Formats: sequence, C-alpha cells, structure tokens
Amino acid sequence: MFNPLKMAEMLQQANTMQEEMQRKLTQTVVEGTSGAGAVTATMNGKKELLKIKIDPSAVASLTGANPDVEMLETLIVGAVNDAGHKADEAIQSSLKGALGGLNLNIPGLG
Repeated sequence: MFNPLKMAEMLQQANTMQEEMQRKLTQTVVEGTSGAGAVTATMNGKKELLKIKIDPSAVASLTGANPDVEMLETLIVGAVNDAGHKADEAIQSSLKGALGGLNLNIPGLG
C-alpha cells in the first residue's frame, strides 16, 4: 500500500543527498596542466574555472616581431581541458562513494 509519509521522507533524504553532493562538488578542487606545467588551470568539481596560472617562460614567446599567441592559447585550452577531465573523474568517484559503490554509467561523466 502507498504510504505518503514514506514518500515525503524519501524525498527529504534525496534533497539532503543532493545538497551534500553540491557542497562536495564546490569544495573539490582539481588542477590541469599543459606544456610541462607552463599553464595550470584550477577548477572545482562543478567545473567552474577558478584560476589560470601562466609560467613566465610561456610568455617569453610573446615578445618580438612575431609573438606566438596561438601557442599560448593552445596551452591554456589544454590545461582547462585537463582540469575538466580531472573534475569528471572526481565527480564519478564522489558519486560512486555517495551511492555505495553502485556502478552507474552517467552520460557526460566519462
């Protein structure tokens, strides 16, 4: 028999779990790099870009008559993509822990 009180309790538990997951994603921080560390991107588990660090050696090619801006742009994209992949891995790991090790294939997360 359907018990509306049980349904309300289950919905409350689901909301609590969702809030906890959002908090964990905000607190999870990953770094991605490219160009042997010339560019580092820092991102949280919600895949929000928090910081970009560019080593001065990567900027050295920007001086002179023909600055290689495209190379620096490529390094930045690479670092952001690397951080995004690491954020995906952290999300998957966090979800598996929250769901007691259930093996879920969630589209868009690996």
